[in-house]
This record gives sequence, structure tokens and C-alpha cells, in this order.
Amino acid sequence: MQKWVGRRVEIIYQGADGRLSQRVVRVLGVQDGVVRAFCEASGAPRTFRVDGILACMPVSAGRRSA
Repeated sequence: MQKWVGRRVEIIYQGADGRLSQRVVRVLGVQDGVVRAFCEASGAPRTFRVDGILACMPVSAGRRSA
């Protein structure tokens, strides 16, 4: 995830409760297995455990959100 810092990516994430979510985020930083990001859907900063990110791909400039 470190290579995506400063970029928009679409992630598929499995939370601690087992629920899956798909969202577009701007990665702010990665440290100690935690990704800090700005979530476009909620309009707020979020944190994600690296081991909960099941898929990640860059988002083109014209795409809004998942």
C-alpha cells in the first residue's frame, strides 16, 4: 500500500466484523499495518488494517467513486 500514498485507489475491504465494503480512497499514509486514507464516499478520514484490504487498484482521474 505504501506505493499508493498520495493517490486515489479503489479498495475492497473486510472489516473486523466480516463485512465487505468497496470504496474509493486517497491514501494519506501507511504505518504499522494501518492505512490512513480519506474516503470519498463518507467525505471523512478513515483507517484500514492492511490485512483487511482484499484488493486495491488505482482509480483514473475522471472516476468519482465506487
